[in-house]
Amino acid sequence: MANWITGKVTQVIHWTDTLFSIRMHAPVEEFTAGQFAKLALEIEDERVQRAYSYVNAPTDNNLEFYLVTVPEGKLSPRLAALQPDDDLLVTEQAAGFFILDEIPDCKTLWMLSTGTAIGPYLSILQQGDYLDRFENIVLVHAVRLTQDLSYLPLMEQLVQRFNGKLRIQTIVSREQNPSSLTGRIPALIENGELEAAVGLPMNSDNSHIMLCGNPQMVKDTQQRLKEQRGMAKHLRRKPGHITSEQYW
Repeated sequence: MANWITGKVTQVIHWTDTLFSIRMHAPVEEFTAGQFAKLALEIEDERVQRAYSYVNAPTDNNLEFYLVTVPEGKLSPRLAALQPDDDLLVTEQAAGFFILDEIPDCKTLWMLSTGTAIGPYLSILQQGDYLDRFENIVLVHAVRLTQDLSYLPLMEQLVQRFNGKLRIQTIVSREQNPSSLTGRIPALIENGELEAAVGLPMNSDNSHIMLCGNPQMVKDTQQRLKEQRGMAKHLRRKPGHITSEQYW
C-alpha cells in the first residue's frame, strides 16, 4: 500500500492551455530515473490519484512532473489550478521499470515519446548515469503542434552537454515546422524518414528502442518494428529490442 506524504507546490508552469508542469518539494525516498510517483488531492472526501513520471533527475530536490489537462478529468484541472505553497500529496516511494537497468547494451539507444511521455527520458538524461555504454542516443519527441514542444530548450541543452552522443528529433503531426518531421512515429519509421533525419540506422543488430506514450503509438510502433525490422519485445527471460511504457 502506498505511503502518502504531503509536499508543497513551488511553481506551476503553464506551457499552453492544456500542458503544464508542477514543481514541488517533498521528502520522497530516492528514486531511479525513469520511474513514476502518484499525485493526489482530496476531492469531495475522496483521494483522487494518478501516476506521473518524474521529469527531474533523482539528485534534484526540485521534484517536477509534466501533465496534460483533461477537461472533464477529476484531477488534472485541479492540479492545473494549484498555486505556490499549496499542499499536494505524493507517494513517498517511486515505482516502475522503465529504467536504464532494464535496457541491454547496444550501439544506439532510441528514446521515442509522444506528448507528456517525454518526462522519464528527461529524468534519465539529466541524471546522466550509465549512458557510457551507448555510442549514440536519439531522443524523439512527437507532438501535435509546435507550441507543445515545452521542453525543447532543455533538450537542446542536453545535446550540448553530451557533446555529440545525443541527437534530438522533433515530430509535429498537425502543422508544418521546418525543424521537425511531419507525421506519426510508426509511419516515419516505416518510410525511413526518421532514420534519414537523424542519420543513424534503426535495426536489430545495433539498436534498442524505448517507447513511451500514447498506447496506440506504442502498439503501432511495436508492430512496425516487428514486421519490418525483425525486432521483438525485450523481456528479462527473453532479451529483445523493444522496451515500452504506455501513458493513458
